[in-house]
Amino acid sequence: MSHRGVHQEIVEGRARSWALAAVSGNVTAVRHPLGFVCLPLERQGGEGVCLHLWSGTLTRAETTTSQIHCHSWDLFSHVLWGQVRNVHAEVTDTGRGATHRVFEVVSTAAGDHISPTGRTVRHSTGLVEVFGPGDSYTLPAGRFHSSVVPEGGEAATIALGRSRPGSRDLSLGPLTGGDHHVSRRPLDAVETAHAVRLIAARLT
Repeated sequence: MSHRGVHQEIVEGRARSWALAAVSGNVTAVRHPLGFVCLPLERQGGEGVCLHLWSGTLTRAETTTSQIHCHSWDLFSHVLWGQVRNVHAEVTDTGRGATHRVFEVVSTAAGDHISPTGRTVRHSTGLVEVFGPGDSYTLPAGRFHSSVVPEGGEAATIALGRSRPGSRDLSLGPLTGGDHHVSRRPLDAVETAHAVRLIAARLT
C-alpha cells in the first residue's frame, strides 16, 4: 500500500489492523544500525513505508557513529505499542571544543556507506517528546534527533517517509572516524518468524 494509503488507514483508526495484515504475508526484516528491526513494506519513488520493531528478544545491530541522526526525508511515525521518546538534539557547529563530526550516510541495497564530512559540532539535548500507543508525530528532514525506547522496553511504529530534494542523511560520530561501509544484516527465517509473531501477538 502507498504512503498516502497507509497514512489514511492511520488517520481513520485502522493502523493496528493494517499492520497485522501487512505482516501476514511474505515479509523481510533487517537489523537497522539505530537499534531496531526494520520491516520494509513499500518503496515507490521518494516515498517509503516500514514497520520498526524494538525488542530485547531480537539481536541488535551496533552503530558505528551514534544514535543522533537526521533524515533526508520527512517522517510521519505512528506508535502501535510501547513508548517511544523522540529526543531532539541541539547541534552547534564549532571547530574548537567540538565533540562530534558529522557523517553523511548513503544507503543502498548493499548497506550504508558512511563518510566523514568537514563539519564538526557539539550538541545538547533539546525537546524530549514522549509518545505511546495510538500517538502519531512528525519530524521534518534535516532535524537531528534520536528515537529512544526505555531500557528493556518493547515498541513498534509505522514509519512513513517522503524524500525532500536536496536533503542528506547525516549522523553524529567520533571526531577521528573514517570512511567505512556497514551492511544491513537480514534476519534469518527463524528470527523473522519470531519478529512477526511478536507483532501479531501484540496486535490481536
